[in-house]
Amino acid sequence: MEDKKHYQNIATAGAVVNYRDSWRIFRIMAEFVDGYQFLAELKKEVTILGSARLPENNKYYKEAERLGYLLGKNGFTVITGGGPGIMEAGNKGAYESGGESVGLNIQLPFEQRINSYVKKATAFYYFFTRKVMLTSPANAFIFFPGGFGTLDEFFEVVDNMELGFMPRSPIVMVRSEEHTSELQSH
Repeated sequence: MEDKKHYQNIATAGAVVNYRDSWRIFRIMAEFVDGYQFLAELKKEVTILGSARLPENNKYYKEAERLGYLLGKNGFTVITGGGPGIMEAGNKGAYESGGESVGLNIQLPFEQRINSYVKKATAFYYFFTRKVMLTSPANAFIFFPGGFGTLDEFFEVVDNMELGFMPRSPIVMVRSEEHTSELQSH
């Protein structure tokens, strides 16, 4: 009798989890619909990805800012995750050139905030929907040094291109000088 009650409790708990999970699908679908509607108005998109932790005086921050400026000046829409570091630098350059500066933020309990150089923004609850929105409209990708998030974004892009799930697009990788000297010595 005790075993039967135990299995009924497990089955009931599973039903609650499945019920909650099924409603999560609607939140995910809504993020995709809202995200694609947001992106529909953009043109000539270039996505800049990299570390969220680099300060304004960092050389990669300055390079991302310069690149964002050149892209904006030449009519490209600069898309970033909308946060600090490289994202802020790319948005700042585009903003200061009068170009289109877009941020696709993530709702986190700490760290992430929308930077003040974003002209158009939207936020996502799920990382995977945000990543789709960062990558699906881009005509080119520029990767600056970063951490695991940047690596994740890079491998998602190249894997999807290789598998034919997204069109092949130019990818620019800005390498760090620490690794440059190692490459030159070999």
